[in-house]
Formats: sequence, structure tokens, C-alpha cells
Amino acid sequence: MRLMWGRLITCGGLETRPWRRAGFAVSLLMMLTPLFGQEPAKPDAQAAAPAAPAKSDQSPAPATEQWLTGDFEVGYRWLPGLNGNFNEYRSVVNLGEGPKLLGTDFTITDPKKRLFDRIDAWAHNWGGDPYNTAHVLARKSGIYRFAFDYRNISYFNAVPSFANPFAPAGFNEQSFDLRRRNSSFQLDLLPGARFSPYFAYDRGSGHGRGIDTWVLGATDEFPVSALFSDHTDNYRGGLRVELNKFHITLEQGGTQFNENDQNNFSGVNTGNNSSPFSGQAIALNVLSQVYAITGNSKYSKAIVTARPFGWLDLYGQFLFSQPKTNVAYAEAATGNLVVPATLTFYNREQLFAGGGALMPHTTGNAGFEIRPWRRLRIVESWMTDRFHNAESSLIGQQLGATSTSNSLSFPTFVNYNQNETNAFLDVTNGLTLRGGYRRVWGDATVLGSSLSQTGLLESGTLNRSVGLAGLTFRRAQKLTVNLDYEGASSDNIYFRTSLNDYHRARARAKYQIAAPLWIQADFQVLNNQNPAPDIRLDFQSRTNSVMLQWMPNSGKRVSVTAEYDRSTMRSDIRYLGLFLAPATSSYRDNAHTGTSVVDLNAHGGKFSLGGSFFVSAGSRPTRYYQPLARTSWPVYRHVYWIAEWQYYGFNERFYAYEGFRTHLFMTGLRVTR
Repeated sequence: MRLMWGRLITCGGLETRPWRRAGFAVSLLMMLTPLFGQEPAKPDAQAAAPAAPAKSDQSPAPATEQWLTGDFEVGYRWLPGLNGNFNEYRSVVNLGEGPKLLGTDFTITDPKKRLFDRIDAWAHNWGGDPYNTAHVLARKSGIYRFAFDYRNISYFNAVPSFANPFAPAGFNEQSFDLRRRNSSFQLDLLPGARFSPYFAYDRGSGHGRGIDTWVLGATDEFPVSALFSDHTDNYRGGLRVELNKFHITLEQGGTQFNENDQNNFSGVNTGNNSSPFSGQAIALNVLSQVYAITGNSKYSKAIVTARPFGWLDLYGQFLFSQPKTNVAYAEAATGNLVVPATLTFYNREQLFAGGGALMPHTTGNAGFEIRPWRRLRIVESWMTDRFHNAESSLIGQQLGATSTSNSLSFPTFVNYNQNETNAFLDVTNGLTLRGGYRRVWGDATVLGSSLSQTGLLESGTLNRSVGLAGLTFRRAQKLTVNLDYEGASSDNIYFRTSLNDYHRARARAKYQIAAPLWIQADFQVLNNQNPAPDIRLDFQSRTNSVMLQWMPNSGKRVSVTAEYDRSTMRSDIRYLGLFLAPATSSYRDNAHTGTSVVDLNAHGGKFSLGGSFFVSAGSRPTRYYQPLARTSWPVYRHVYWIAEWQYYGFNERFYAYEGFRTHLFMTGLRVTR
């Protein structure tokens, strides 16, 4: 039987008040346990006698047919004690205490097939865990198919060393405690028919708090509290047409977007720079910032695939949208503040800004696969993405008794194109060779930075040529080898760290040593260079891994899985340091990662022992250990007792104050039907 275990989550919100859900979880378990655990009724003496002929309006299904099947798993998790940095634990692990709905997965069928044929539903990690999911799929053959998805993600990030470990109240600037929810509904009518319309609605929303920064030129940054809230609604509908050699999907949709953010502070905030500026202490006393962003968009999409001949496949996709965005911003601040460029001190500031943008966006791709001979395939693809932005804004500012206003209007153009050709040749039944070429080109015009030497706008171009090669070798079912390589040379790129002159390779092999024993190896390398005198980027990343799997007798009694990964990374790049003097930024990382699990099955129960570790050396040495043990044993028919122990130990040599270690215990019941 399948066993669902609690998952390791690395983001989200910690449950701090679990008892609010305890009553509901226990009550639900008491109601469902008899349902899942009951035995089918035994036939009595009368049932052994010949039954009367069934009436025509009765269901032909046997009376003992199960209309509900599935499982239900609940438990309780303890965090007996946390040693170390609590914010780091929440940023990395973030599993909390309390009652949990670890998972449920069930299917409902209607033998009479009236409103539906089958409903599948499942849900995981409810009860305060940082990542909750739910899914429902209902269908009736040839009539409809309805799907619902829900995801709730809690994102907490307050790593102390990220920006300023000494921020006010010990809460690090650029930290977030957010929750994002995403829901999706889709109804397909007449699925499988030649003409199938569909309708869908998607909603995404987020809210939470954090610590943002208010920047005073190049003089200082002031951590302030922030509130975040946004939501997006997407409505769409379309028609699918399925013919013998032709498929087309036409879709029309629209979106609505709204965001409202606030930053506030009241008190005495000296910022990150406590040194006097021109003999005066800089301080922020009151700040109020309000962002209001609204937008909407209508879009049209078309997808076409065709097979006019047995040796030719064609496809194409086109998407056009025209978003509109409006922005309103207001800011008010008091304190002892300064304009660094003019050494002008002021004690009050007000700023108002508003703007709008119209952003037509066109995306298209097309391609074909041609098979001129039995052993040769040629695949051609082309895509383009064109984004234009017509923006205008008005800004008004008052510093002390001085008022200024400014209007700004500028265009943005970003065009990206890619063309790729690949040829696949089956030299033998077990050997396939691949060769190809990719060309990437584009151009962009955007608003320039404050250090721009070309005026208000900056322009750039992209031009890259890439050679492709590959090999696939198969020997019976015991050995499989895959080799892939691409090498590129770029004439122009957009960013200093973009892929420029690079080589990327990957080798994978899988070999069956014996019937129950498999070994798999993987090697990857990326080497990227930019020799420009003001950049001098030298980047290299390597990953080597090996995995072993032993499953005698198909794992009925014992199975072992082990994986080891060795990775290295180095990066050197030039930048402008203090007083705009050239300097070199270097980063090094050499890491070992291992994971292993041993599963033992006996007498209907299961015991697992294993875990993971990560050990790195270099610019930021880190050690992270995660051993675990878990078990599942039958206690009654269709009822299993489950238990799990996990340990988390995290330590960084140069940032010892970020370390933490803790044990987590979980126990519960799993009921199946």
C-alpha cells in the first residue's frame, strides 16, 4: 500500500497557534474512521437464498461495490526545542507544531453514471504547514471534465546576513513574511469530440508584511516596516478543434491586476550609516509611502498542429496581448535629511507621482519535423518575442520650502528572436547522433541608469551563435548513455553576467549491474567567459553525481537508494569599487551532497532510515544535516500507525549566528479503504 509522508518544506509560515485546529481535526478523524475502517456486511442465511429478479430500474452494480476508495492521513508534529537562530530556521525549514492533515487521496465513483462517472480528489500538508495543496477532478465521459487546483504558499525570508544583521528590533531589512494563494478552475465540454469548448478562471493573490528600505540618495538607507497586498484575476475561454490530421486551439482571455503596498515608520531612525554627514547627524522621524498599481489586459492565442503527411509534422503558436498599467505613488517624510549633491539639508519632504503605460506584446513560434528517410529526422523551430512600452509619468516633489515638478515620457523596445535546427540520425538501432545550430539575436532600448553616458535612454543588441551536438547509445535494456554539448560565441550581450563565449556539456549513463541493482552517473560543466577589459568574467560550474539503487525481488522486503553529488563553482568579474577604482569580485564554492534511504518491509509494516547532508567550503562554508527515521505499522484493518523523526542541523563558519539545530517528531494514523 502506498504511504504518504510529510514533506520537507523550505519556505512558508510557521503555525504558532495549533490548538485552534485540533478540535476540527480530531472530530473529522472520528467521523471518517468508521467509514474507512468498516468491514463489508457478512451475508446471513436469508442472503444465501436465491434472490428475486432485479427490477429494471435498479442498479446492475453489486450491492458490495465500493463507491468510495482512498486514504486519509492525520498526525501531530512536535518541535521540542530549537537551539540557534529562529529566523534562519523559518527561512530554511519552517515546519511548525500542531495537528496536521498530512494528506488525503480518494476517489468517488457513481455506478449509475448520473451526474458524474468519477471524482478524484487529494490534498496535502494542511494544518499550518507552509505549502498546502488541494485538487479536484470530476468527469463524465463525453460530456464534461472539471478541474480545480489550489495552492497556498507561505514565504518567509529573514536571513540575518542578507543585508543588515543589526536592523531595528532584530528584524532584517529586505525580509518578507508573505502568503500567496493560487486557485484555478477549468471546465471542458464534450472532451474528446471534434469540437470542444472550454472555460477557465485563475486567481492569484498575495499579502503579508516585511522590512523595506527608504533610500536617501547615496547617503543612507533606512529600514522601515512594509505591508504588501496584490491580486490578479484571469478569465479565459476557447475552442479546441480535433480533426484527423489537424488540430487548432483558439483562446480569448483577459486579466485584472491590483496592488497596494505601504511603507511606514514613526520614531528615530538613524539608518545604516551612523556617521555624521557634513557635520550633521542624519535621521528619519516619520515616513509614509503608498503605492497603488492597477492594470488590465486582453489577449488572444492560437495554437495549430498538423500532420499532412506521415513524414511531416507542423506546429505554430501565436499570442498577442496589450496590457495597460496605471501607477499612483505618494510619499511624506520628516527628519534631518539632506540632498548629497548640493549639501542641502531639509526637515520635510513630500512627493507625488503618477503614470501610465501601454504595453503591446507579441509572441510567436513555429516549426516542423521532417523525416525524409527512416533513420533521419530534421527538427526546425523559430520563435520571436516583441515587447513595446509607451510610458509617461508626472512627478512633483517638495523639499522644505522648495518645490519641483518633472514629466517624463520614454519608449521601451525589447525584441528577441531564436532559430534552431537539429538533425537526428539513427546510425544503428542502439546509436543516435544529433547535430544542430542555434542563432539568437535581438535588440532593446530602455530607460538609462543614473550613470548612463548616453542620455535618457540606453540601447543594446544581442547576437549569439551556438553549435549543438549529442549522442544517445542503448545496449539492450542494461546500458543507456546520453551525451550533450553546446558551444557558443556572442558578438553582443545585454548584461555583464550573461552567457557570452561559453561551453556547456552533460554526460549521463545508466547501467544495470544485476537484475536488482542499478547505477546511474551524471556529469555537467558550464564554462562562460567575457574577455572585455572592463568585465573580464571567468565563470565555471561543475557537477558530478552518482546514484545507486538496489531492489531485490522488486523491493518487496528491502530497498536501498543512495546518491552522492560533488559540485564546484568559481566566479571572477571586474567591477567599480571605492572611488570608482577597478576591482575584482571573486566567489568560490566546493560542495558535497549526499542522500540515502533504506526501506524495510515486514508483516505489513514499513521502516525507513536515511537522510541528507550538505557540506561546502569556499566563500561561504556551510554544513547542513538532515537525518530521518519513519515507520508505518498496521494496528487494525485498514488503519496504520505512522511516526517520523527528523533532525535539522545548520551551520555557517563565517556567520555562526545564523546556525540552528532542532528535532522534529510526528505521529499519526493513516486510514485506507
